Amino acid sequence: MKKKLLKISIIGKTNAGKSTLLNNLIGEIVSITNKKINTTEDLIIGVTNINNIQLIFYDTPGLHNLKSINKKNIKLKQNLWNGLNETDLIIYLIDVINYNFDEILISINKLKEVSKSIIIVFNKNDLIDKKSILPKISELNKELYLQDFFSISAKKGLGLNNLKKFLIKKSYNSEWIYEESEISNKDDIFITNECTRDAILDLLHKEIPYNIKISNKLFKFLKNGDLKIKQNIEIDNQRYKKIILGKNGLKIKEIRIKSQINISKILKTKVHLYLNVTKSNAEEI
Repeated sequence: MKKKLLKISIIGKTNAGKSTLLNNLIGEIVSITNKKINTTEDLIIGVTNINNIQLIFYDTPGLHNLKSINKKNIKLKQNLWNGLNETDLIIYLIDVINYNFDEILISINKLKEVSKSIIIVFNKNDLIDKKSILPKISELNKELYLQDFFSISAKKGLGLNNLKKFLIKKSYNSEWIYEESEISNKDDIFITNECTRDAILDLLHKEIPYNIKISNKLFKFLKNGDLKIKQNIEIDNQRYKKIILGKNGLKIKEIRIKSQINISKILKTKVHLYLNVTKSNAEEI
């Protein structure tokens, strides 16, 4: 049986559910799902193989990065367009609760510049009357002439089988890019670093989460099968240290516990996580 392939970009606004959709299509957590903006900074690739077909999904930074105004956004914009240029087909994911016709129209017309097939996927259909989606499809189709529309709940897995069947039909004869055992372009160290970044995004507010970096210092499986991890939380301003540590070290303990639990769920082993706060390009502080 000949091998087949399809490369798909998942595009949408922040909170549309891109990372949740990617994780559920792959069946593993490969991208963090935080409600704060820019939680997906890298171009994260998820891979799933169905019989002789390899589907490769690109979880891209949010659509607001189509227009960049600062250096960080320029990097995110490059990652977004790199994903689009690499793929055969674009899933434009819409949070149906926050449907905005004008914004969608502008974004899709911009995406048409890459000359890729675009399908519209309405997400979070478990939160509305499904009949209310039909007028939206009609409205969009009049302006955009897109033929393929899907209604799903990425979180609950509703409608994903129909979406997968469609993508399988779109696959073409090609050698696979990834080995059968690979599920992502990111390794376990990246994913565990992301778990800690996700915990910080959840538990710290204001600007701090966007001015930190997580770096791995130790990733070692012990003889009993447990995993020992040491990570540095790198900050660019020393005043953040007190906030990250919290009173009597309670905040960093909360961050560690949350990250440790999530890492354990993903890697399916007991995890011992140790966190240090460091100054960027400096010794521990």
